[in-house]
Amino acid sequence: MAAPFSSSPETKAMAALINCRTFRIEWGQCDPAGIVFYPQFLVIFDASTGQLFSRTGLSAAEMRRDYGIIGMPLVEQGARFLLPCRFDDEVTVESEAGDWGRASFTMKHRILKKGQLAVDGFEKRVWAAADPERPGHIKSKPVPAEIIACLSDPTGTTLCRPAR
Repeated sequence: MAAPFSSSPETKAMAALINCRTFRIEWGQCDPAGIVFYPQFLVIFDASTGQLFSRTGLSAAEMRRDYGIIGMPLVEQGARFLLPCRFDDEVTVESEAGDWGRASFTMKHRILKKGQLAVDGFEKRVWAAADPERPGHIKSKPVPAEIIACLSDPTGTTLCRPAR
């Protein structure tokens, strides 16, 4: 198993729910050389973020309805490519949320191939709603405490229940 992700030496390690999913690299994800075309990793990261949030008991539609958000827009991203992933490789993606700010958080993604770290990536996202003062615009809003709590529970037993 790869070492836990650390975006910087200053980042404090916190307990977090980690979602793991394993799949095979498909032909359509690859360039002519049979290696994953790098933008495909962003698609993998985005899907993995959605799956982690689903583990908390809320789908994207439920989060929009229950918390009044329009989504979690991406404001920064990055990746280090350590080993090539090729057509038909079986890979495992480990995803977790952390580095909680008032309205932002960082998704950390590790892609493992045969137990070795192949891609180390992150997405910084913002909890966002429609801006009532500026139609057609969005604005950040605080991440609800129960969202942070359920994504910070490494056991996965804490499910999100919006305050009503």
